[in-house]
Amino acid sequence: MGSFDGKVALLTGAGSGIARASAKMFATEGAKVVIAEIVPELGAATEQAIREAGGEALFVRTDVTDEESVRAAFHTAVKRYGRLDILHNCAGGSVKEDNVATEVDMSVWEHTISLDLKGTFLCCRHGIPEIAKSGGGSVINMTSWLGLMGAPWRNVYATAKGGIISLTKTLAGEFAHKGVRVNAIAPGAIRTERSIRKYGAAPPANPTPAIQYRMRLAERYPFSTGQPEDVAHIVLFLASEKSRLINGAVIAADGGRSAYL
Repeated sequence: MGSFDGKVALLTGAGSGIARASAKMFATEGAKVVIAEIVPELGAATEQAIREAGGEALFVRTDVTDEESVRAAFHTAVKRYGRLDILHNCAGGSVKEDNVATEVDMSVWEHTISLDLKGTFLCCRHGIPEIAKSGGGSVINMTSWLGLMGAPWRNVYATAKGGIISLTKTLAGEFAHKGVRVNAIAPGAIRTERSIRKYGAAPPANPTPAIQYRMRLAERYPFSTGQPEDVAHIVLFLASEKSRLINGAVIAADGGRSAYL
């Protein structure tokens, strides 16, 4: 028997990266997995991988920045499986055009705040009531180590991720009486497909100031660069009864980067 037999988990952005790794682990542990992903090819690939491994999965194309799309995703999940127990909000990301507040283009603000903060908010807005109806469960939001501190050259992303931390703490207090725990994970550098495309598999010959900053941190904190599976293990822990006393917490998974500069 798996640790999540009979449970239903919906994960946003599960076509790749941390959420994909988490989805596969949930399925291995017996959960029915709903893959809420905006890119059909990626979502279908995760669904297929889980089914080929003997798990149960359903891909639902979802744009987390659009409330009707989010509402439809949760409706589809509950209609298919009858309940919802776990929500992992992982859809999000930053763009290379992010910069200091006095220089960044406002289109970066609109995009990043909508994708990271609004997307998390909307999924909590529609997911938490379904979890409460099932008798309680767990929400795991994805913030960042940059949400725990100031971030040079990435002002907008840090702001969005900081907002997710405040949202997490607020929701944890508001819905504890309904059996819903809400926590967040703040990863450091994780070698997802997206980060490799963005920063490259190896440092460039002429790194930008932002990349130079990341390189210095990597040298100081040798445990700060991880794989998607490293974070997925934390996701499953926070979703399980083993973490039942943890609510409103932000777990830094950054090898110490946010602890000391």
